Amino acid sequence: MTNTNAAQGGYASKRKAANVAVYIILSVMSVIWIFPIFWLLMQSFRGEKGAIVPYVFPKQWTFSNYTRLFNDPDITEAFPYGKWFLNTLIVAIFSCLISTFIVLMVSYAFSRLRFKSRKTFLNLGLILGMFPGFMSMAATYNIMKAFHIEGTLGALVIVYSAGAGLGYQVAKGYFDTVSRSLDEAAMIDGATRSQIFYKIILPLSKPIIVYTALTTFIGPWTDYIFVSYFMLDDKENYTVAAGLVQLTNATTMYDYFTLFCAGAVLVAIPITILFVIMQKFYVAGVTGGAVKG
Repeated sequence: MTNTNAAQGGYASKRKAANVAVYIILSVMSVIWIFPIFWLLMQSFRGEKGAIVPYVFPKQWTFSNYTRLFNDPDITEAFPYGKWFLNTLIVAIFSCLISTFIVLMVSYAFSRLRFKSRKTFLNLGLILGMFPGFMSMAATYNIMKAFHIEGTLGALVIVYSAGAGLGYQVAKGYFDTVSRSLDEAAMIDGATRSQIFYKIILPLSKPIIVYTALTTFIGPWTDYIFVSYFMLDDKENYTVAAGLVQLTNATTMYDYFTLFCAGAVLVAIPITILFVIMQKFYVAGVTGGAVKG
């Protein structure tokens, strides 16, 4: 009996030590991940000029880096941050709405419908999804130029939405967990495929809708490559990601680096708020699971 208790006590001690080690490792990793964000926030409140300083906390605290982005005529004329922010919001919202609708429809079709070459299209979509989107930039730009819409916000919305259907994998996996008996019962009652999709499947799929909306919103919100390629030197139509880079070139970095940090903090706020509010739906969408059958 004594040996058994000793063994249990030794096991408990080892388990406790293992848990402590895991917590220490996670704590260190958290500090490593959070420090760049904390550093960026501190730099946005720094009153001293310069991009590289040998300290983290500002010697002169100021909020003017934020206000100057919107109120300083010298800044807003050369770097219209407010306009960039509005452009980003417009492009992200419209791209999110269109892309979410496309992804959900494609995912439902692959999940529920059985048609010729279905597996071929599934495999083709999977293969095409492995290639980065920027590989098609030159061809996409020439297509937009042929329609005389290059350099416009509408062109960006089309670019971000056109290939949305290739991101069907997660949503299809979620729809696969929804019981097919619901579809069969609705069809017996005379419901069409369209009615089943809108009135039965979508109401049961809030987690995957939120997940898809968040991922399709974040893409345009943070993209730099397509914007810089499509807009060229038209600063008025830049989004924030492309515009902020203008504050960090060789001629502007010393004077405007703290403004860049303030702009980066501001652009991160909407995404952070959305993620915090919708986190439970996001996690449910990733893990999947609905009415199984």
